[in-house]
Amino acid sequence: MAAIRRLPPGLVNRIAAGEVVERPASAIKELIENALDAGASRITVELTDGGRALIAVSDDGAGMTPQEIELAVERHATSKLPNDDLIRITSLGFRGEALAALGAVGRMRITSRPPGQESAFALAVVAGDVGPVAPAPGPAGTRVEVQDLFFATPARLKFLKSDRAESQAAREAVERLAIAHPEVAFDLLLDGRRVLVLEPSGSDPLEQTESRLRAIMGREFAENALIVDAEREGIRLFGFAGLPTLSRTTQRFQHWLINRRPVQDRLLRGALRAAYGDLLFQDRQSMAA
Repeated sequence: MAAIRRLPPGLVNRIAAGEVVERPASAIKELIENALDAGASRITVELTDGGRALIAVSDDGAGMTPQEIELAVERHATSKLPNDDLIRITSLGFRGEALAALGAVGRMRITSRPPGQESAFALAVVAGDVGPVAPAPGPAGTRVEVQDLFFATPARLKFLKSDRAESQAAREAVERLAIAHPEVAFDLLLDGRRVLVLEPSGSDPLEQTESRLRAIMGREFAENALIVDAEREGIRLFGFAGLPTLSRTTQRFQHWLINRRPVQDRLLRGALRAAYGDLLFQDRQSMAA
């Protein structure tokens, strides 16, 4: 039996990356959450070949200084736990693993500039090998590009589905976060084609939510949904439920958000199904957010 030894840091990072980045959609989710935490008002997502060739997320948020860019690609380095308090987490991300994971399994480049900084700075990470921070052209905000996802862990490429399936999963990830944050503009480009353009509508939160749901769930849902608003024991449930006459064969049009975080939970789906009872045929699914 071989002796116990410490694994090299690069190998540790690649193993850990598999827990954070399962597929392009999970990478996009992590990057969008970073952009939202940075106060972005517009987020642009680009995918090529289902995310295998390119994943890029650009935002107009707070940006990072050169020193912060260097720290950002290290594991468990984050700005989101200023008091080391795991009980009162107000940000979407807090583990500080996403950028380190992406840099460990692909070719990543970060370009960032805070609004008051004269020049942007960029840093490249290839399979965990971190390059120097250098001046680069770029607008205020941050752009993260990941090329050749999983080239450093080719076994994981075998678990990816078709480009079409990965692109659809990525689109659904963008849509869920866009519903959770209707005050933010989102653009999605797949293979250079703009397939999703979501602009905020008005300043009223209810108006923004209704507009965003209309854009994502369709006009038919907006015209055939009832507002749900209830409170019990300090917990508020708010959303829109489609009429039983409006149903689909898939659960894709059921969105759950807890404290503005998209979640997927069998118990919640079961409760929704039970609420409709016999009003739906066995093979039909309600539409709700």
